[in-house]
Amino acid sequence: MRPVVSWMTKSDDAILELLAETGIALPPAAISFNIEVSHPTVRRRLPKLLDHELVRKADEDKGYYEITEKGRKYLTGELDASELEQTE
Repeated sequence: MRPVVSWMTKSDDAILELLAETGIALPPAAISFNIEVSHPTVRRRLPKLLDHELVRKADEDKGYYEITEKGRKYLTGELDASELEQTE
């Protein structure tokens, strides 16, 4: 079971799930298109996920993101919620 983290939204889960399922780095527009969440929302949530090390920038210049091992652990429920709350 995934941890409940106060700052996270349903969009965050959808972003992480897409990145985990595809196993590739994607730009915000492609993420938005594939999860049917608005582009501005995806662009607003990615920096938050980046700050908490759930995603990383795969290409700084082009703005591609990929899931991290920590992000995968969150999705599988292997990460304690306190590990994400502490970095808030």
